Amino acid sequence: MFKRWSIAVVPVVVLVVAAAVWADARERYMQWDVHDPDRPKPVVVVPGTASTQDQVGTAPSDAVVIFDGTSTDALRHADGSDCQWKILEDGTLEVTPGQGGDVFTRQGFGDIQLHLEWMVSEEMPDREGQARGNSGVFLMNRYEVQILDVYENESYADGMAGAVYGQTPALANACRPRGQWQVYDIVFRRPHFDDAGNCVKPATVTVFHNGVLLQDHTEILGPTRHRARTAYEQHGDAEPFRLQDHGDKMRFRNIWVRELAPL
Repeated sequence: MFKRWSIAVVPVVVLVVAAAVWADARERYMQWDVHDPDRPKPVVVVPGTASTQDQVGTAPSDAVVIFDGTSTDALRHADGSDCQWKILEDGTLEVTPGQGGDVFTRQGFGDIQLHLEWMVSEEMPDREGQARGNSGVFLMNRYEVQILDVYENESYADGMAGAVYGQTPALANACRPRGQWQVYDIVFRRPHFDDAGNCVKPATVTVFHNGVLLQDHTEILGPTRHRARTAYEQHGDAEPFRLQDHGDKMRFRNIWVRELAPL
């Protein structure tokens, strides 16, 4: 039996941080008159197209394309070697268990909008729990949004699809049956650290799975681990994200990132 997690609450610190965030927001709001014609207009972005089960969508015009079915040049393994996962005839990327392990983006990212599509093959054995189509996307190589086939398959709540692994369960189970494409749209805001390496603003994540909200600006408590609690450790402002090789032949397609301006 596991003990309940306990989180130390420091009300004064929380109030100070909240006040600082509100002050920053109010300062940005007050620098322009209401309906000011000189206020900068939104940048023009040509939207991409949505995927269907049979048709792969396209990325927005300002996106960094990680995988579009033609090349794995944007991906590497932990040792820096080229991605050894297979590109199948239909242009999807399949995990090759035992061939290099997890894959990382060659480029580092901070605040992002991430789109990726994943599938658990119908060829997968009929397993249960964490053994059925297991993978994950690790934002900044530390903060995992779980990937798992949870269609008519339950596991521990903070390890099901769309969970911040080991921390926050998803708000819903929106998984499609095996053999169908699943869509993740993720907005991630990186953590901020002071000069002493203390986390002064935790990371947050918003996750949509097949259009259903699973995480709503959820605060991440620290790096995600199996059966372990962690604390923030200072790291760079831009880090690669990675896709996990958990030993299952998962498939991915249409992976792209939009880099976001800091809040």
